[in-house]
Amino acid sequence: MNSSSSAAVTVPRSALGAKGWSTVLIAVVLVTAVAPVLNMLVPDTSPLHMSDFAVALVGKIMCYAICALAMDLIWGYTGILSLGHGVFFALGGYAMGMYLMRQIGHDGSYGADIPDFMVFLDWKQVPWHWAWSQSFVGQMILVLLVPGLLAFVFGFFAFRSRIKGVYFSIITQAMTYAAMLLFFRNETGFGGNNGFTDFKRILDIPIAQQSTRMVMFVVTGLTLIGFFLMARWLVNTKFGRVLQAIRDAENRVMFCGYNPLAYKLAIWTLSAVMCAIAGALYVPQVGIINPSEMAPSASIEIAIWAAVGGRATLLGPIIGAFFVNGAKSWFTMAFPEFWLYFLGLLFVLVTLFLPDGIVGGVRKLFNKKAEVKA
Repeated sequence: MNSSSSAAVTVPRSALGAKGWSTVLIAVVLVTAVAPVLNMLVPDTSPLHMSDFAVALVGKIMCYAICALAMDLIWGYTGILSLGHGVFFALGGYAMGMYLMRQIGHDGSYGADIPDFMVFLDWKQVPWHWAWSQSFVGQMILVLLVPGLLAFVFGFFAFRSRIKGVYFSIITQAMTYAAMLLFFRNETGFGGNNGFTDFKRILDIPIAQQSTRMVMFVVTGLTLIGFFLMARWLVNTKFGRVLQAIRDAENRVMFCGYNPLAYKLAIWTLSAVMCAIAGALYVPQVGIINPSEMAPSASIEIAIWAAVGGRATLLGPIIGAFFVNGAKSWFTMAFPEFWLYFLGLLFVLVTLFLPDGIVGGVRKLFNKKAEVKA
């Protein structure tokens, strides 16, 4: 590679760099540690009290932040725009949901050994793909295995055929749309358009119990922190530098003797598994999973979080997920009839005035101040 391409591969470090990621990391750590105290120990009458609604909202957004981080690895650092990551998120959620449905036991409306929707459809036993559904460990294996295997097989054929750019984005969008249509069908054994809901227990512990919800919240926060640290380590290794070289000049990478297929397939599969884990954490906190999580718009939103926050920054997608979903939550409560217009305006303004995302804009501001001082 020539000097110009090498410079493009290296992620610039600005005055914001180390301080920025450490600040966000500290913020997530504080939220993870302090939220249980504010929710469980601070009285409801105190202005410092964190309501159950706020805990559920932040927990949900942390799951979204994991998806945005996964998108940054595949799009921001490898240059592959996926519009199908929602399917991996949903598959992880369905794997967890299957276990939670079996945990209902005889507490369902029909008091049967099988989930209520199966009784309604006059099924006598669970289908073969529910074989591990009573085992927490078994379903957690499926959370990793099913989305990972789907991503590996899909990515192998797509990357081996050298499909990239807008064509890759289109086929990933087609994949998630096909999966959504499949899960809408009652005969697939996933609850049709209603999906899974009305969960009672997890690991035989009441899921609505306040302490249970706080444990899931903390686990989600720790998972986000762990994935962030892993991603930061990964992009600074030789593997990460090759990914960035593939993003900037894939043909030159091949000329240098590297096989892009193996690198793209590895990061694509890892990204899918991260989304699946986020989906598995999302379902017990939100209390429902249905095919709408596979809607094409859901996958597009993941890309929007990464773009708004700032691609190839790692902390940007996390900020983007919190910013967009926080704004969405506020708009839907304050202006229920106009929130879509507000969000549309938000995306237009970010595109026009912050093309590098929130983190990119702040980074440029810091760099300008540093230049002025120099």
